[in-house]
Amino acid sequence: MINKSVIMDEAAIRRALTRIAHEIIERNKGVEDCIVVGIKTRGIYLAQRLVERIELIENVKVPVGQLDITFYRDDLQHKSEDAVLHGAQLPGDITGKTVILVDDVLYTGRTVRAALDALIDNGRPRMIQLAVLVDRGHRELPIRPDFVGKNVPTSRSEIVDVKLAEVDGMDMVTIRQLI
Repeated sequence: MINKSVIMDEAAIRRALTRIAHEIIERNKGVEDCIVVGIKTRGIYLAQRLVERIELIENVKVPVGQLDITFYRDDLQHKSEDAVLHGAQLPGDITGKTVILVDDVLYTGRTVRAALDALIDNGRPRMIQLAVLVDRGHRELPIRPDFVGKNVPTSRSEIVDVKLAEVDGMDMVTIRQLI
């Protein structure tokens, strides 16, 4: 892989998450009956950051949960045989709630499809909304995000890497070209 370039630095990520938090509040006319759920791994940390921003803006504690979609994926045969299922760690019943699903990068839509299946297995939300830090295009499924930090048109030969301080020690989004 070559040609690594930074498309979002720490400040850009912070601004994007603050804007998404405001958009979530505006679209839902507040955050009553909302639950924010991050998709493992980096979506979990982005969800926690969004909840912190929403709490600062609205002065309301928003429940946050996490979702491991490993065994809901349609490409499981390509995953490690040692994969460990952590399942859903939700802050309560999602039935009748607005669930804001959070992920780092939206690409084909298959991760989101798996997350939708996992959520539905845990209840029947009133509505599910999708927030992503980066939308890179190339959808294979009819999935569209409600909230986007940055649209990054890419080719299929490029890779978008999201690094977050909680996992990687720094906040940065880069794009690399496959050789």
